[in-house]
Formats: sequence, structure tokens, C-alpha cells
Amino acid sequence: MTPTSRARAGATPAALLRWRRLLTSVAAGLALTSMVAAPAHASHSWDGYHWARTANPFTLTLGDNVSGSWDSYLAQTSSDWSVSTVLDTSIGTGRAGPVKRCGATNRRVEVCNTTYGNTGWLGIAQVWASGSHITQGVVKLNDTYFNTASYNTPAWRNQVMCQEVGHTLGLNHPDEDFDNPNLGTCMDYTRDPYTNQHPNAHDYEQLATIYGHLDATTTVGTAVAGSAAADWNDPSAWGRAIRTSSDGRSSLHGRSLGGDQKVFTFVIWAR
Repeated sequence: MTPTSRARAGATPAALLRWRRLLTSVAAGLALTSMVAAPAHASHSWDGYHWARTANPFTLTLGDNVSGSWDSYLAQTSSDWSVSTVLDTSIGTGRAGPVKRCGATNRRVEVCNTTYGNTGWLGIAQVWASGSHITQGVVKLNDTYFNTASYNTPAWRNQVMCQEVGHTLGLNHPDEDFDNPNLGTCMDYTRDPYTNQHPNAHDYEQLATIYGHLDATTTVGTAVAGSAAADWNDPSAWGRAIRTSSDGRSSLHGRSLGGDQKVFTFVIWAR
């Protein structure tokens, strides 16, 4: 018998009641702590969408269609996501055509920036899928807002670039409440991006889970002509809103292109 057991064996009924209340209080505290911590550990896989490939690690090309003011942020993002054990990203010559349209190219991601106008969005990631397999993607960064004092900072540029590319890998947001404490990942929604600059360990764990199996075919590799570039800059072309953030604005849209073909748009709205 342990000292604690002996003490309880000789305790009065009142003492035993106090002991039970103490244990109940401790258990409730542990449960509450677990619930509070849950958002940082919850799955933020984007419904299992992933690039098909026959081996890990695979390499995804990020087409460089950005101006010199964005080159360092694209390089940092490529380096950050390449820390993953299941994938690498490389920067290739851009093939998007006019950056206002930023046309998609099959088997890779095109990254563009320009003054897209007062669209309301700061950055978007658009991802095409066939079934559950990602086939192409684009990232667009709206200099109409990044040229303003509010967003023309290294922290905002780096965070938005990192997050939008992360969506094209198969990741969602781990938290969409702007007022919650920062989770230390660029995939997090925030009002202050200074501590949300890079992927965190949980992002890499999620990628390892998403790409924990192999496919019989591949949707990455040598680039081929992409789909016709519709005007995907206009929110009216994005289809229905699938998710909304804590401020009531849409964070993810989906549009069917017929059969099992679809396009998704992740959006960060300017505030």
C-alpha cells in the first residue's frame, strides 16, 4: 500500500469527500487545458487533396512570375516548405503569361504579383483538382494593397506568400479566428503576422500525413499546357463559399468544372 493509499484508508468521510472534489477539479482542469490546446494540434489537411506522385520526396516547381520586390519572399517560402521530409519546392522560370491573368500551368504552381486593383483580396491561392489530386495551382499577390503602408512590410509579404503556397501543397488554416493567439505558423489567421512567418512543426507533420501514401500516377513534373485562363481574379468566378472565418468573410470557395474537375480559391481579404 502506498503512503497515499494508507492516508486515504484512514481518512474520515469528510476528508474523503474533499479528496474526491480535489481529483474532480484536477481532472476538469486537465480536460480544459486539452480543449484550449486543441486548435494547435488539430488536423488542417485540406480534405485530403494532394499532388499525385509515385515516390517521396517529390519536387514541385514554383513558377517565378514575381517582380524583384517579391523575389526574396518567394525564395524564403520555397526554402521553408522544402524542410518537409516528403516534398521539395524549386523555383523555375514563370510560364503564367500576363501576370494580370496569371494563367495556370499543369503539374506546377505559378506565383504572380501585380496591382490587381481594389478587389478586396490581399492574396489568393487557386488550386485545380481532378478527383482528390491537385493538378495545377496559382498564387496571386495584390500589390494594390501591398503598396500601402499597412501591408508593405516584410512580415506581411512573407506571411501571405508562405500561406498561399502552403495551400497549393494541400494545407488549410489551423485557425481562422483573427483574435486567437498566434500559433507560430504562416498558415494561421492573424491581425499581427510578426510571429507567423514560417511553417511550424505541425505543418510538416500534416504534410507527412497527407503524403504518407504513394499513387500509381503523378500530377507533378514536366510542365504542360494548362487550362484556359478564365478571369479568376473576380470573386464572382470563384463559385460557392465553402468556409468562412471568424469575421464572417469567406476563406475558401469551390467551383465545379464538370465531372470530377474543380477549382478552389483560398483568400486572404485586406482589412
